[in-house]
Amino acid sequence: MSKLKRAANQARSWSKQAPHDGPWDAIVIGSGMGGMTAAALLAKLGRKVLVLEQHYVPGGFTHTFRRKGYVWDVGVHAVGEVTHHSVTGRLLTRLTDGELTWASLGPVYDAFHYPPRHDGEDGVDIDFPDNPQQFRDNLIAAFPHEREAIDRYLMAVKEVAGTMRGYYLARLFGGKRGRIADLLMARDARKHLTRHTREVIEGLTDDPHLRAVFTAQWGYYGSVPSRSSWAMQALVTKHFLHGAYYPVGGSGEIARCLLKTVADAGGWTRICADVEQIRVEDGAAVGVRLVGGEEIDAPVVVSAAGILSTVSRLLPPEVQDTEWARTATREPPSSAHVCLYIGFKGDIRAAGASAANQWFYDVWGWDSDSDAWDISDPDNLPDAPCLYCSFPSLKDPHHDPGPDQRHTGEVVTFVDWAEFERWAGTPWRKRGPEYEALKQKLQDKLLDQFVRRMPGLAPFVDYVELSTPVSTDTFVRPMQGSIYGIEPTPQRFENPWLRPRSPVPGLFFAGSEVTTVGVIGAMMGGVLGAAAVAPLEAVRYIRGGEAD
Repeated sequence: MSKLKRAANQARSWSKQAPHDGPWDAIVIGSGMGGMTAAALLAKLGRKVLVLEQHYVPGGFTHTFRRKGYVWDVGVHAVGEVTHHSVTGRLLTRLTDGELTWASLGPVYDAFHYPPRHDGEDGVDIDFPDNPQQFRDNLIAAFPHEREAIDRYLMAVKEVAGTMRGYYLARLFGGKRGRIADLLMARDARKHLTRHTREVIEGLTDDPHLRAVFTAQWGYYGSVPSRSSWAMQALVTKHFLHGAYYPVGGSGEIARCLLKTVADAGGWTRICADVEQIRVEDGAAVGVRLVGGEEIDAPVVVSAAGILSTVSRLLPPEVQDTEWARTATREPPSSAHVCLYIGFKGDIRAAGASAANQWFYDVWGWDSDSDAWDISDPDNLPDAPCLYCSFPSLKDPHHDPGPDQRHTGEVVTFVDWAEFERWAGTPWRKRGPEYEALKQKLQDKLLDQFVRRMPGLAPFVDYVELSTPVSTDTFVRPMQGSIYGIEPTPQRFENPWLRPRSPVPGLFFAGSEVTTVGVIGAMMGGVLGAAAVAPLEAVRYIRGGEAD
């Protein structure tokens, strides 16, 4: 092992065994963005926290992996509201002692490519920029007769954003107090959360092409306009109004910095620590039991494994068979996805790639009830209706391409979990020839579609690997391979039990399922999880950051 690699390993704040046996003030299950944020905030409040991660790499959807000298992220492609201008950005800076920094994706962070609106016309390209005025100007340039609808849309987005503080505060209350808080504090937000996106957009414009552009970023929350909550669509638009960012040093820096905070306060993160069950005695959570039988005690257990997964997989049968548990798990998970990971050798920037994400739509059909690529006939695969293409090596200013000009790309599209369900629970790299054959066909089709869209990159392709929803299930453990947890529908936001405080004393939840989806949604779910454990201390800490 090289001196550099040895130093890197020593600097890590995780290992298979903790450096001491506790006692622990809290256990956090799962080291995704929600779990890491909850653990770091509790650490800043003086708690010794043990984070348990079943994978051999911490970070959840923020982790990275390496093949053949290339490094890819698995879920961090563009993050808004991380500068000192936002509360979330200032809080992340404090939780990581300023070590986690972000690089802008540039004046354009998302570029959308659509087919022609009418026969005989060229396709439509629209850039989403890093300032609100330019965003408005770009929309008006593409739809000059829809100025009024565009302004009404932007006003509606602003209105939704202004209601969310009360919604987040109301999440902290449970039981009857939670229902009262929803009525008093979250009433305005709930008006937007419980409407469908399609309903609102149809009330703004009759132009189907503008409707499609308004909702072009639905992939960032994984629910098409016919099913999604209007507030979720509005919040994504607001989230990126001032551009998008990427962690300097790569998305693995998120785990390094947040988990260092946990370790600095006397806590630790154990990898390859698979929780079998949350232990409940006399009606209260008292710790966990790992696969293999090891039991760990703590008066507080925060599950960041997702409410669906926690209730279905980790709670004792007598707790699963209660009204709140059944109600909390009644909403379905959002879509699964496949991702084509590409390693390039060569100057891909000169060939058309950039830090901006490229969205390629084959259809304008904005009001479809399905977001999935139809792969039911693997021998006759159609093109995927939407490709999301990201180039992480071009986003990270610290990336060293070396003499071979090594770069990375990712191509993502949604698929139906049912097509992969038969392989759930099978071991990695041992899923059988039928699975490998399907993967190869999907990989070949996606690569072909991608290079048709960006032909200049074809000569530089050096390595290709496809991940499926079964990969997601193996390494991150969401329900049905869902990258976004519970689908953000109006019904989800009407569910009274998707909160950080459970009815079981000592058991709390963190992550996106108690708030909204995405990296910052999960972060805020972690903040609320910690705040539910220590409300007054957490509020004082957060307000201290707002005053900076």
